[in-house]
Amino acid sequence: MECKWDWQGSLTNFYTTNNITALNNHFVDYLNFGGYPEVMFSEKIQSNPGRYIRNDIIDKVLLRDLPGLYGIRDVQELNSLFTAIAYNSAGEVSLEELSRNSGVQKNTIKRYLEYLEAAFLIKVVHKISNKPKHFQRATQFKIYLTNPSLRSALFTPLQATDPLIGNMVETAVYAQWIHRDRFIPYYARWQKGEVDMVKLDEKNFRPQWAVEIKWSNHFFEKPGDLKSLIQFLKDNDLTTALVTTIDKEGTKEIAGLKIIYVPASVYAYTVGRNTILEKHN
Repeated sequence: MECKWDWQGSLTNFYTTNNITALNNHFVDYLNFGGYPEVMFSEKIQSNPGRYIRNDIIDKVLLRDLPGLYGIRDVQELNSLFTAIAYNSAGEVSLEELSRNSGVQKNTIKRYLEYLEAAFLIKVVHKISNKPKHFQRATQFKIYLTNPSLRSALFTPLQATDPLIGNMVETAVYAQWIHRDRFIPYYARWQKGEVDMVKLDEKNFRPQWAVEIKWSNHFFEKPGDLKSLIQFLKDNDLTTALVTTIDKEGTKEIAGLKIIYVPASVYAYTVGRNTILEKHN
C-alpha cells in the first residue's frame, strides 16, 4: 500500500494498491478471521475458527466475565441476544423489536446492550434525519459488532459473493472508525432514504461529511442512483462525499457534487492505519 492523495473530511492520508484482487482476498479473510492473530496465522485454527473464537473470546467474556461483573443471572438470555445481534450486524433495530423477537423485557435488553458495549463487543449507533437540527434519541438504531469476525465464529465464514457480505463490510468500516478518540458516528435515515455514515459537528449539529459503504460497483457505473446521498448532500450544503466499491476507484461529478469512489478494502485499511498513526502521535 502507498499513500496516493488526500481527501478533506473523513481521511487525512489515502492509500492505494496495485493489486486490488489480492487486497480484497485479504479483506474477506479479515471479515472472517481478522482481529485474532492466532486465527490469521494458523491454518489449523482457520479450519474451525468458530471453536477458537467462541471458546477463547466469546465464552470467556459473554458467559463468564459479564455475568460476574454485572450479576447477570440468565446467561443464556444474554447469549441469545448477542447471537441475534451478530447475525444482523449493521441492521436497524428497536428495543421493541428485540424484545418481541427474544421474549426479553425491554429494560433488560437495554441493560444487556449497555453491558455488551462496555465489554467492547458491540457499538450502538444512533440515527439522524436528512436535515438534523438537534439530537433526538430515536426509537430505532443500528448495532455493529466491534469485530466482524465475531459473526463467522457463531455462524459460517462468508464468501465475497455472499448476500450478507455488504453488512459485514459496513461493520468492518465502522470497526475501524470506532477506535478514534472523540469520534461519534451516526447514520442518516428518513422517509425516502438513508446514508450509511455521517460525521457531525457536535457544537452546531451540522453534518461535516458523509460516506456510503457499498460492496458493489453499481454506483460507480450509475452515480445517478445515489439518490439518497445526493439529497442528503444538498440538504446540508455539502459538495463532496465518499462511496466505497468492490474494486473501482475515481472521482465523478453529478448534480454539481463530487463523488469520490474508493474500494471498501482500501478505505477500511486507510481508516485503520490512520487511526493507529493518530494514536501514536
